[in-house]
Amino acid sequence: MVLLYMIFDLSSYSYQPYNISKKKNMYVIQPTVTVLAQYLISIVPFLGPPPLIFIFYFLFSFGFVSWIKNQSCEQIQVAGSRPAWAMFFKFASATRLLFNCILHSIYHHQTLPPLQISIHLLTDTGVVESGADTQASPSTSLSMSRTFLDARSGEELLSEIRREKDAGKLPSNVALGMAELYKNYNEAVLQSGDPKAADIVLSNMATVLNRIFMVVKDTFVFSAYHKAIREPFDYYMFAQDYIRPLINFRDSYVGNISVFNEMEEKLRQGDNVILISNHQTEADPAVIALLLESTNPYIGEGVTYIAGDRVVTDPLCKPFSMGRNLLCVYSKKHMNDDPELVDMKRRANTRSLKEMAKLLRSESEIIWIAPSGGRDRPDPVTNEWLPAPFDASAVDNMRRLMEHAGHPAHIYPVALLCHNIMPPPVKVEKEIGERRMIAFHGTGLSIAPPINYDKICDDCANPEEAKVAYSQALYDSVNQQYNVLRSAIHGKHGLEASTAAISLSQPWQ
Repeated sequence: MVLLYMIFDLSSYSYQPYNISKKKNMYVIQPTVTVLAQYLISIVPFLGPPPLIFIFYFLFSFGFVSWIKNQSCEQIQVAGSRPAWAMFFKFASATRLLFNCILHSIYHHQTLPPLQISIHLLTDTGVVESGADTQASPSTSLSMSRTFLDARSGEELLSEIRREKDAGKLPSNVALGMAELYKNYNEAVLQSGDPKAADIVLSNMATVLNRIFMVVKDTFVFSAYHKAIREPFDYYMFAQDYIRPLINFRDSYVGNISVFNEMEEKLRQGDNVILISNHQTEADPAVIALLLESTNPYIGEGVTYIAGDRVVTDPLCKPFSMGRNLLCVYSKKHMNDDPELVDMKRRANTRSLKEMAKLLRSESEIIWIAPSGGRDRPDPVTNEWLPAPFDASAVDNMRRLMEHAGHPAHIYPVALLCHNIMPPPVKVEKEIGERRMIAFHGTGLSIAPPINYDKICDDCANPEEAKVAYSQALYDSVNQQYNVLRSAIHGKHGLEASTAAISLSQPWQ
């Protein structure tokens, strides 16, 4: 009988996997090669089991199927026109380890060994095996957490933060930051005058706080080159939906939309693009994507951002960073914050540089970099916000990487004005965990035609002079565009702030 059972059981392996579906999740118990090993190590208990035990084995298997059907799914189907008993034997296979352990215990009076049954969670990004010795990712196992999602009011959200802090699940500084984030976001969105502002705040902040809580529970570690996580949870749209209510689109503008269109055409032809830009807030990637959403979503979703360590280590920032393509580096401004970590940071930057070179050797890549090495800050005397000076070496490194990549590539100067919606601290801080001030305000994005290195540096006496001249040419273009955006938004001149070189528009209108 044992031999007959093995033949029937093994024959079921040739059939297509069955599906057990519940909404979007698929729970599959799948026989593996370890099942074959189980026959070898457990044949002794099956040589002469009493009929009662043998019958119990099949009843246990059938009961397991019924329990799965009642508890974990709405429908059980066997793929194609395979025999119905194929499903039965597949589930029987999954229980063999448990039952064999019981038999060994009965026959040899031994304690049951630790039990590991491979249950696979099938998600849109692949299969994750529970019980494996791997770190859980927020994009997989933690996607089922509902710690904050069932809150019905802002007070319930704040109460949940306090509860998790008191339970020791949230560090005090993170809990304080989460509460402050909610209060500031609530005030900012209410400023918009949207009749649905309260619902938007509750929905967005419940999701944000839940995702922050998840990365605190199970730390997500960014690789040197991080690809945006779009499924099973779409972190890209998560960030877009969070920043969208903070932008006053009536007072927002895009400069030279025609240049963005030309750039996209070059990208689709296989050319690479490098955007040399100023940097104002943690929300810069979302602002760029939102202002181009109606005309150039291909650009907004495809950009790879060279990101400092802050946005990939701060718990309040990490969920938003997970939805972007990132090349993670340590900024020169923070390189020496901890002398013991300097060597580690340099090695990490070397790895990121190699990833960047590899990226540029492919086609249709668009990389954004802020050569200032950090966010713009207000002038301590005038309190005016202006683009921070560029590091000529950073610009030159990008240019040389681009030239050695072997693909046509173009360098565009880009200006951003969005510091009002999420201004950084007035001074550069060493410690992780800055306060998040938030407001509802107009924003601006502009681009100028690519700047050719040879045309700028033909008259330069040496490479060092050429490096400085090229960086300055890009910086001057960014400043020129920034001033036009500032006139339109802060000066209230709107579209009339356009110049011969910079044409403003509101493509979402």
